Amino acid sequence: MLREPDDILLRVTATAICGSDLHLYRGKVPGMKSGDILGHEFMGEVVEAGSGVNSVRPGDRVVVPFVIACGSCFFCDKQLFAACETSNTGRGAILNKKSLRPGAALFGYTHLYGGVPGGQAEYVRVPRANVGPLRIPDALSDEQVLFLSDILPTGYQAVLNAEVGPGSTLAIFGAGPVGLMAAACARMLGVEDIVMIDHHDYRLDFAQRTYGAAPINFDKVDAAEVIVEATHGRGVDAVIDAVGFEAKGSALETLLTKLKIEASSGKALRQCIAAVRRGGVISVPGVYAGFMHGFLFGDVFEKGLTIKGGQTHAQRFMPELLEHIGNGKLQPEAIITHRMPLAQAARGYEVFNGQEEDCRKVVLTP
Repeated sequence: MLREPDDILLRVTATAICGSDLHLYRGKVPGMKSGDILGHEFMGEVVEAGSGVNSVRPGDRVVVPFVIACGSCFFCDKQLFAACETSNTGRGAILNKKSLRPGAALFGYTHLYGGVPGGQAEYVRVPRANVGPLRIPDALSDEQVLFLSDILPTGYQAVLNAEVGPGSTLAIFGAGPVGLMAAACARMLGVEDIVMIDHHDYRLDFAQRTYGAAPINFDKVDAAEVIVEATHGRGVDAVIDAVGFEAKGSALETLLTKLKIEASSGKALRQCIAAVRRGGVISVPGVYAGFMHGFLFGDVFEKGLTIKGGQTHAQRFMPELLEHIGNGKLQPEAIITHRMPLAQAARGYEVFNGQEEDCRKVVLTP
């Protein structure tokens, strides 16, 4: 049902379970309410458009960015769509801190991010439809373009933030969907030396086969030590933290997060700080929240590091990435392992959360 003149109603043809959805599944993000609909990676066919919509029309196939942006506020004018000032009014109220200005609303991501129903459904209302939904040519399948909604632009922004290219060395912590998309984009941009760090051998094997990444299993070795030794004591030019706040940390960190005294584990970031060279860049697409134990800011200062992070300005990158998919430079659908009907979404969450059946990515079809 349309509410505003710039709404569209979308019949969902494909949606996916994101690693960020697992934070909600595990109860790690506040603001969930009974009856909330999850899902921020989705696409489909426009079935109805409001009177103010001029960018798409009924019958168009579109992929929808997970960020909801107005397109005309201070931040949207700077193409910082994830910082939109007008689409999300919920964050300050939930955190009870008037000084916290809300970032953009997100689809299906708790009332902390606007409480907008998500796309793991048969139909979804898409607000601000003149800023975001991207028309897809018939020659491309849903699976080829579905990840334009989030993980592909997230991985791409992470690589751009890392400031790497031909001749650079890059380490990616976390071989989940975002880490794999970052590896694909880094390879496309000419990065030759990519190291992938994870503790699931099936993920590491895929990253090695598909993107030529050198694998490190952090359950078997100290990844940062191996990286520093392999780079003659210097470290890599840049690191990407695609793990985030649920990294398995020390016993103390685990206790503090369970007691909700602190919200994030700093294990992955500490490894990043140790593995990167002086003057290097730490790019953080992984989600973090609240306070963190053991953040070595002294090392950040002493090594002269740059840290870049934040939600993805998906609208900025989607047209460019669509072109790369069309010309064959990117094949994001390669990471899909599980395809299920929407009615089996609960099972999909179980499989993805438990890394069962060598699961890399679950796609659901209504």
